[in-house]
Amino acid sequence: MDDLIARITERTGLDAETARKAVGIILAFLRKEGPPEEVNRLIAAMPSAEQAIADGESASGAGGLIGSLGGMMGGGVMQLGGKLMQIGVDMGQMQPLGKELFAYGREKVGEDTLGPIVGSIPGLQQFV
Repeated sequence: MDDLIARITERTGLDAETARKAVGIILAFLRKEGPPEEVNRLIAAMPSAEQAIADGESASGAGGLIGSLGGMMGGGVMQLGGKLMQIGVDMGQMQPLGKELFAYGREKVGEDTLGPIVGSIPGLQQFV
């Protein structure tokens, strides 16, 4: 996980703690919204992913005002964006964060696993 966090901090300018929480929030979102078999395979291939998920979930809490707005707008990727903003990830950092995370995921589990995850979640394609 440390190599992924280093890649994200370099690409986005986020500090390591925020990057780790952001990865956790995204993985928790994928676990909730994506195909279970593929998401579990991805998480299992990423060292310390479960801890990052726990850290991300505790940092983002129930969503606050931004999360609530995302929920009112249908949840999904909008709600994910709200949670990321809540921990300090701005709109300009979200796409490079997602691209780096999914590139790392492809390296770990391949397109046969990652493709179905991305394809099953509306709006996620713009971040990969």
